Amino acid sequence: MPLIRTPDERFHNLPDFPFVPHYIEINGLRVHYVDEGKGEILLCLHGEPTWSYLYRKMIPILSAKHRVIAMDFIGFGRSDKFTEQSEYSFKMHCDTLTGFIKALSINQITLVVQDWSGPIGLRLLSEMPERFARLVIMNTWLPTGDVPVGEAFLKWRHFAKNTPDLPIGQVIRMGMANGNKIMPEVIAAYEAPFPDVSYKAGAAAWPLLVPIHYDDLGAAEMRQTRDFLSKWNRPALVMFSDKDPITHGADRFFRKLIPSAKNQPEITIKDAGHFLQEEKGEEIAQNIIEFMGRS
Repeated sequence: MPLIRTPDERFHNLPDFPFVPHYIEINGLRVHYVDEGKGEILLCLHGEPTWSYLYRKMIPILSAKHRVIAMDFIGFGRSDKFTEQSEYSFKMHCDTLTGFIKALSINQITLVVQDWSGPIGLRLLSEMPERFARLVIMNTWLPTGDVPVGEAFLKWRHFAKNTPDLPIGQVIRMGMANGNKIMPEVIAAYEAPFPDVSYKAGAAAWPLLVPIHYDDLGAAEMRQTRDFLSKWNRPALVMFSDKDPITHGADRFFRKLIPSAKNQPEITIKDAGHFLQEEKGEEIAQNIIEFMGRS
């Protein structure tokens, strides 16, 4: 179980990311997180192949009124990384997040998820609902194994399977509506956790962990999570972008599935791709503040 840590100097002077790093050990692994502000807690979770840097435009706005915690999953950001893809699993990520929430003793959480943090975060919501007060769902899905998977995701999965040395910057650009406008130093910040291919096992593994068949690992848990969400009556905001081919249409699924989502405005973030926090972070943060204010 070889572990490596990205050298600290890789994270020096990143644009618009002045936040003090915090670390905690969970199940023998060092987990990094940002912890800013005071008040009601927002737990902001990233997906593939990003890290807490994805929330940098949102953190100052949200932390002016609330406490914002943005965790890096194992294999990403400043958290520990396994060098072997086989060490990564849906269960490992869920166990890490469970341990993190318990170790920080946080409750009354507003959970913010996007991409892979959707299946993981929503699974945790179903297992410890007493810890959560609200839910914000962005550009994600529930891979239950009993619904056909979109062609765009299958192409991405095939690319990831055959490209262990994932071109992180290229993936970020391609996942944006206006990727040609992103500054090189921002791309470099997304690439910072991955000095070479040995650090990318987690990023290479994540697309392959998505259950696409009924009996795949994690599929049964996702179906159980779907059943749980169909009864969730605490506030839920579904907020997707308009230019994400990977999760297109899943916003309608979540609004139909979750009873409390029907009580919230149908918000679509315009002119943004898969990584909507990067392109429209300030707008999203303001929508979340208004959501928390009315619920």
